[in-house]
Amino acid sequence: MPHTTLTPAPRTRATAPPAELSLEERLAFINAAMTVRLEEAAVAYEVNTAHIPTEPVDLGDVVTLPLTPTLQPPPHAYPTPVAALLQRAHHRLLTGGWCTGALIDAEGARCLYGAIHAEARGDQSLESRGLEVLMDAIRRKFGDVDSVPSFNDVFASGRIPMRMLDQAAGLADARCV
Repeated sequence: MPHTTLTPAPRTRATAPPAELSLEERLAFINAAMTVRLEEAAVAYEVNTAHIPTEPVDLGDVVTLPLTPTLQPPPHAYPTPVAALLQRAHHRLLTGGWCTGALIDAEGARCLYGAIHAEARGDQSLESRGLEVLMDAIRRKFGDVDSVPSFNDVFASGRIPMRMLDQAAGLADARCV
C-alpha cells in the first residue's frame, strides 16, 4: 500500500464576532445607502420623463407674493409720456383691481383698455400710442392677437395682462416714446 502523507488541514482562526457599530457609523452607512438610492431614482425619473415635451415655466406665473396695493407707493415714473402712461395704468390695476368683460366693473376694477383710457385723461393721441405699444408687447409674446380687449378677456386672472402692461411700459421707455 502506498504511503501517503496526510497533511493536517489548515487551521482557521476563529473570527471574533463583529463589533457593534456606533450610532454615527450606522447613520453614515444609512446616509450612503440612501444617497445611492436617491441618485438611482433621479436617473430613473430623467429617463422615464425624457420623452415628455415641456414648456419653460415663467416664474411670474408661479411665484406670487401677497400684494398690498394700497400700501405700495407708485413707482418712479418713466421719463417718456407713453411709458409713463402705461406705468400709471399698471399701477391703477394694481391698486384698483383688474376685471374682464367690461371697461369698469361694479367694484371699480378696470380692464387693460379701461386703465389706459383712464390714465390718458382725454388725450386720445397718447392713448392710441399706448395701446399700440401694448399690442406690440403682447404680439411679441403671444403672436397674433386681435385687440387689447380680446387679449384681456381671455384670462381668468389679471396676472398676465398686468405683466404685459408692465413689459409694454419698459418697451415704450426703451423706444423713448
